[in-house]
Amino acid sequence: MRVATVQLHRFYAARAEAGLDEHVRVDHRLFLLEDVNSMPLPKGLVDAEIPTFTEMVPVFGFRAWRRDASQWPITTLLTNEAVHAAKAQSLAAAEELDMALRKALFARSRAVSMLHEILAVAEKCESVDADALAAALDDGRARGQMMRDYRGRDEAVQGSPHFFLADGSDVHNPGIEFHWEGGGEGQGDLVLDSDDPQAMALLVRRAVVR
Repeated sequence: MRVATVQLHRFYAARAEAGLDEHVRVDHRLFLLEDVNSMPLPKGLVDAEIPTFTEMVPVFGFRAWRRDASQWPITTLLTNEAVHAAKAQSLAAAEELDMALRKALFARSRAVSMLHEILAVAEKCESVDADALAAALDDGRARGQMMRDYRGRDEAVQGSPHFFLADGSDVHNPGIEFHWEGGGEGQGDLVLDSDDPQAMALLVRRAVVR
């Protein structure tokens, strides 16, 4: 989820630089980490990653969680459902809401697993009809298809993020490699082995449907 935020931020920046905002869109699909790992989203792991990700994309504004630990959102299921519901409005709406929710969580310490927080974020998104989104979340119309797609694709996904392109190719976490030193994941220091920001520019060009 955190690496995906870095990569999506870079993807949108590379897309804008290439002048392809209206030609290349992200079609968000669920990859539910807490389900894959059979555990709540770990606050300690996220906190340990913040310094590295802040250095990689300083303009995003990554910050450690500033509320009580008991308010940390341990699941993103409803958050993802909201993005999929917004996708019924447009891919642009889903993109905007997804990134706004990521910023709300990682930069502003908002508990985005809660319905009222999601809708408050949606109200600030120009591309999103917040009233229509609220209605969709109330009746759950996006949940079934989202979960069927997730269950049907779980073996194809290596991790988050994994980009699948219109030409049939795919790439997991382009340009970034890292490992944990001094313990297991979240138990030591996150060490960045390689980081190629230009990898995202190449991915944007590959994503153009010709």
